[in-house]
Amino acid sequence: MQSDDVSLKRLSVTPLKRAKSNRFNASTLQRLNAFALYEVLLGITIFALGVIALGHAVENCLNASTINAEEGVVRQILANRMAEIQATKSVPDDSKEFKVDTNYGGIKVVQKATAAELTEPDNTLLNGIYLVTLTAQWQQGGVPQSKQVQFYVYRPG
Repeated sequence: MQSDDVSLKRLSVTPLKRAKSNRFNASTLQRLNAFALYEVLLGITIFALGVIALGHAVENCLNASTINAEEGVVRQILANRMAEIQATKSVPDDSKEFKVDTNYGGIKVVQKATAAELTEPDNTLLNGIYLVTLTAQWQQGGVPQSKQVQFYVYRPG
């Protein structure tokens, strides 16, 4: 190594020295600290927006779950009433209304039955077949809702 230093001196070349570090003045430090503060505020804002969006998504999922459960109850009520009508041996009532109380509020079920007046391909009238319509009506969040099912019942007579 010494030989290298000696040869450099002979050539009147000095080795490079590391530059001294720059010292920041007070205003430069304040700008750097303010920049870090803006980064933190921006990060917190983005996080807050994400949390708010996640909250809305969870709320929508809960609402959809409640609506699905409520409609499931209505479908079950209509299916039960349809099974009762099919199981009886008498002709269904022309018109009937009744109310069913559930955890989601009252559901009004309207039953209507009419002669189907179906015909064979040769225009022979089929007697004893009735078209029964069941309609469930209820309120969901203040908005009227309804579901309807129609089916045929054969009662010889």
